[in-house]
Amino acid sequence: MPAKILIIDDEAALVVALRDRLRKEGYGVSFAKDGLSGLDRAWSERFDLIILDLMLPGQDGLAVCQKLRQRGSNVPILMLTARRQTMDKVAGLRTGADDYLTKPFQMAELLARIESLLRRAAQSSATARTYHQFGPVQIDMRRAEVLRDDKPVSLSAKEFQLLCYLVERPGAILSREELLYEVWGYVAQSTRTVDVHIAWLRRKLEEDPRNPQWIVTVVGLGYKFKWPEDS
Repeated sequence: MPAKILIIDDEAALVVALRDRLRKEGYGVSFAKDGLSGLDRAWSERFDLIILDLMLPGQDGLAVCQKLRQRGSNVPILMLTARRQTMDKVAGLRTGADDYLTKPFQMAELLARIESLLRRAAQSSATARTYHQFGPVQIDMRRAEVLRDDKPVSLSAKEFQLLCYLVERPGAILSREELLYEVWGYVAQSTRTVDVHIAWLRRKLEEDPRNPQWIVTVVGLGYKFKWPEDS
């Protein structure tokens, strides 16, 4: 699948130019024109990279970046700004931005930085955590083993893949359509398959499947994996 990029910028002409060029390069592109809607999209949808303007209406880029990092998002962030002062660059990097580019810039340089960030993210993902624990549940992704109260839990291949997909994106709202595509590899009108597998996981992992603590439903949107500190 092509990398998905979110552009958060209120400069309409720049957004159009970036959108057209990035799509020409094969990227999937979405955009938001203010900080609040950008933060909402960045948190509720899956993106491989965010291009974030520093000066935004509603909420500035520093606040957006900081809140994403505080919530646990590790998506690469490339910050754009017309400011050239060193302190602005330092502030952006300290809040969690991965790179910084001042306006005006050459499109070739932007594309090179995007490629570099995506490459680094892919390398980091390859060495990501392979062990997770929440409550009495332990997941060893390398061995494809799940324990509950130190006892093995029997999961089908799809149940295990679905569990891993959820756990690796804590707090993110994942639609049934996304889960169906990413775990099963296809698009269909009915997403009942996802609901059934979620119910099976809850029966095997939750203390009270009817009132799940970990794999929760977000009404009208999908599901998310919830850590205790999110409560």
